[in-house]
Amino acid sequence: MTSSPPGSSETPYARDAQGWSASLYNKTAAFVYSPAYTSAVLDLLAAKPGEKIIDLGCGSGEVTLVLDEIVKRAPGGLVVAVDYSESMIEKAKAAGLEHAFVSDVQDLEIPMTAYNNNDPEFKFDAAFSNAALHWCKRDPAGVLESVKKVLKPGGRLVVEMGGAMNCIGIRSGLHRVLKSHGYDPVSLDPWFFPSVEDYTKLLIEASFEPRHISITPRVTPIADGVRGWLELFVRKSFLKDFSDAEATEIMNEVEDICRVDCQDTSGKWAMMYTRLRFEAILKND
Repeated sequence: MTSSPPGSSETPYARDAQGWSASLYNKTAAFVYSPAYTSAVLDLLAAKPGEKIIDLGCGSGEVTLVLDEIVKRAPGGLVVAVDYSESMIEKAKAAGLEHAFVSDVQDLEIPMTAYNNNDPEFKFDAAFSNAALHWCKRDPAGVLESVKKVLKPGGRLVVEMGGAMNCIGIRSGLHRVLKSHGYDPVSLDPWFFPSVEDYTKLLIEASFEPRHISITPRVTPIADGVRGWLELFVRKSFLKDFSDAEATEIMNEVEDICRVDCQDTSGKWAMMYTRLRFEAILKND
C-alpha cells in the first residue's frame, strides 16, 4: 500500500485534538531530537545522576529518555515529561517514560502526587526544554511562572528554542501569501521567536539570573522538503481553520516562494533555523 503524500486528505498520520501527530513528527522532523542538534543544549544542562529534572515540551520523548538514563544512575534520580500534545505523550510513554503528562507549560498543571511521594516541599533541580517554548506565544511569561512553581530556588532552567530570525524566508513567505489571500498573518502566526534582549528581559522580570544566552544560526536539511515541513508545522497551526483546498493552495505558494533560497540544484531542501539557547538560575527570593 502506498502512503498518501503530505497534504492529502487521505494521509495516514492521524492528528490529535491539539493538531499533532507523533508519527508524522518522527517521519518529517527527526532532526529536532537528533544528537547532532541536541548535544549543545544537553551539554549546557549537564544533567547529573540523582537529579530531578522536568522536561517542558518533551515531544515524543527521545531527548527525555537520554536524561532519564543519566539521572537514574544514582538513587533519587527522576525525570518528568510534559507536552501539550496527547499524541506525543502517548508515544513518549510507549518509549518507556514512566512519568509523562499532557499539560500546557504556559499554565502548568500536573499531578505531582504521582511522582513526589506526597512531599509538599518537592521541587526539581532543573527544568529543561528543547524546541518547544517558541510555541508558547499566548503567554511566554506564563512559562516562567510555571517553572518557578516547580523549580527549587537556585535551580537551573536550560532551554533551546526558536529565536529571532528562525525560519527566515519561510515565515515571511507565509505572511506574504496569507495577506494576498485576504488574511491577517500576525493573528494567525503561532510562533514566538524572541531576541536575546527580549528573552533576557523576560527572565530578569521573572526572578531568573541569566548565566548564558545566545543566538546560533543553523542550516537544517529538510528531508521531506519545505512542503512536508509545512504540512507538519503549519497545517494545524497557522492554517488550522482553513479548508484542505485553501490550505494546500497556500502551502504550495509558499513552497514556490521558498524554492529560490531553500532548494539546491540537486533538488535537496534546507532552511535556516536560528536557535536561542540559555541557562538561567532561579534566584532565592
